[in-house]
Amino acid sequence: MINADEIAQARKFGAATLHEAAGRIGALPGALQAIDPSFGVAGRAFTIHGPGGDNLWIHRALYLAQPGDILVVCTSGGHEFGYWGEILNEAAIARGLGGLVIDGGVRDVAALRRASFPVFARGHCIRGTGKDHGAIAWLNKPIQIGDVVIASGDLIVGDVDGVVAIPPRTLRACLSVLKRAKTMRSKRSKKFAPARERLIFTTLALAPCVKEGACARIVQPEFRPCVLPNAVARANM
Repeated sequence: MINADEIAQARKFGAATLHEAAGRIGALPGALQAIDPSFGVAGRAFTIHGPGGDNLWIHRALYLAQPGDILVVCTSGGHEFGYWGEILNEAAIARGLGGLVIDGGVRDVAALRRASFPVFARGHCIRGTGKDHGAIAWLNKPIQIGDVVIASGDLIVGDVDGVVAIPPRTLRACLSVLKRAKTMRSKRSKKFAPARERLIFTTLALAPCVKEGACARIVQPEFRPCVLPNAVARANM
């Protein structure tokens, strides 16, 4: 099970970096975006598979998911419905959930943007949903969004770049790689710091000249073609 420390570390690296470090796996479709650019999400997945145009199982998941969990919803391809709105958002906040990632539409977008609950969705849609008690659906079992299979307990990280899902067994190796890379970058940064400082100093020193248009014109040396001795001799014959 992914722990809180691992979630905090993963959040700092961001979705794109985690995807690359994990071997370029787990990238959910690019159409799934935060409804507000400031939203970010990181936590364990609580998976929901429901029929298109039906949000009954989302209601059920609200009361089964644990605080901090991210609701991750497959809508069976029924993208053009508004599965989530202000009322469900308030319920999720009251339950202490960590966010929503849904392969479908949401409504009441202005209210959702004002709230503190991060929502990632395929788009905005006002088309209403139903509640079919006899539909085929499930909670807390693997689902598929795009070409990514997501299990409950997988790490979900989302930011302005997109959303990634990473299994626990992969996450630990991924974080280890990223920590080593960060240490190496830090060492290189210290090594080249004097050169960077010189570059900054030079740039700042030139700035007044550039601003005032007072930089001296660089005069290119006169171009003189090179003539081979044999060519000179033939020309004088």
